[in-house]
Formats: sequence, C-alpha cells, structure tokens
Amino acid sequence: MPGYGDFAYYYDLLTDNVNYEELCGSLHSLLADNGVGEGILLDMACGTGTLSFLLEEKGYDVIGVDASEDMLSVAQEKKIENGSDIVFLCQKMQELDLFGTIDAAVCTLDSINHVTDEKDVRKIFEKVSLFMNDKGLFVFDVNTPYKHKTVLADNTFVYDLDTVYCVWQNTYNEKDGSTDICLDFFEQDEADKDTYYRCTEEFTERGYEIETLQGWAEEVGFEVLHIFDADTKKTLNDTSERALFVCRKHGTQLEYQSHEKEI
Repeated sequence: MPGYGDFAYYYDLLTDNVNYEELCGSLHSLLADNGVGEGILLDMACGTGTLSFLLEEKGYDVIGVDASEDMLSVAQEKKIENGSDIVFLCQKMQELDLFGTIDAAVCTLDSINHVTDEKDVRKIFEKVSLFMNDKGLFVFDVNTPYKHKTVLADNTFVYDLDTVYCVWQNTYNEKDGSTDICLDFFEQDEADKDTYYRCTEEFTERGYEIETLQGWAEEVGFEVLHIFDADTKKTLNDTSERALFVCRKHGTQLEYQSHEKEI
C-alpha cells in the first residue's frame, strides 16, 4: 500500500460519492445473515475510518487497520470527536498482528487490488485466517480484471469539487493486469483565487482472477460461501466491475498453526 500522504487530506472529499451508510448496512446484513451479527470486527485498510465508525454503531467492537499514518491521523481526530472506542492500528495488511482473535473481517473499496504482489495477497489471507475465530466471516471486495482492462484502462477522469480539482490518469499494463494510477490535485489558495497548489499521488492497482482469489482463500481454511457482483448483489458475470466475496473460517487457530508447521 502507498503512503497516501497528501491523499489522506483529500480522501474523504474524493470518496464523497461512496454511500457508506448503504455499504455498512449491506455488510452488516451479510455478516448477520451468516451468523456474525456482533463481536470483534476488523476493518482492514480502514483509511480515515468512516466505515469503521458506522460498523461500531451497528454494535461491533471494531479494530481499524491501515498502513498509512496520515490516514489514521484523520481517523484518530474523528475518534476524539465521536467519543468512539475503536482501536486503530498502523499495520500493513500482510503484516497483521492483533492482540487476540476476531469474529469478522471486512476489506472494502478495492483495497486488496492495491497490493500488487500476489505473495502479499496470499499472506493477507493467511493473517486473517490466523486471527479469525472458527466460523468467523471474512468479507472483501475487489475490482475485477474486466474493470482494469476496459473501464480503468488508459483512461483519464476529472473530479471538479468545490475545494479541489483532481485529474486521475491511468496506464494499463497488459502483462500483469495492473493499472498505474496518477492523481494530480489542484487546490485554490483561499487568499489569492488565481493561485493553485498542486500535489501528486501515484500508486498501482492489480486485477486478480476471481478463481485465483477463491483458491488462495480456501488454501488457508476459508470456505467461500458467496461471490456476488458487488454493485448489484446479483450473480457475478463477465462484465461485472467489482466482486464481493463472503468467506467462512473453518478450523481453530491452533489447527491452522499446526498445519503451517507441517508445511
């Protein structure tokens, strides 16, 4: 994951189109319908914590994890304002190290795609499984290879917001299905309206085949219960842009650790 220094400042503005209330409700329904309507929940790549706080309101004891100190600084400010009990940890997902076990984990807004080394993605699944209680749930979404190739592709997007202007430029890499992304932010000076300040963030996302992700999850003790089209909540198809996985853990942490040693 990139550091997201300047991006942390603009993140909430650029994700203003995300209906976090709806996302939270959908996640809570999926978790509750599959037996986890309460307990300790891990929000992976939590960013500035917007979803974390909503999940806390649903009754979960939330742990938020993100690799960006800048993102978590914003989250901590919100925590103080909200009087929240959420614990925020600065960790890379593939280096997850918790104080105890969890009942559920969520990873949303294509955060898995931001991890471009498949070994690290497999390590993420291993870490989640290691800390997951038996019958716990892991729910995550990803941008599909179709979206990377045909939607993100080599396209440019422009966001003209009240306080910032953003130019989003993509470069698609056919060889590994990844997309290099460059974000240029232009913010108007409050005192001099003819002056703009520019900052740039660059990172890469990678599209992983759905069958490959399912296999990696199953290797570490998860049963993949459902794979939906994340936008419609219907059956995934060849033109789905985002996939939503619902996985259940089987076997205790002790059993998984023993299996790890045998390997």
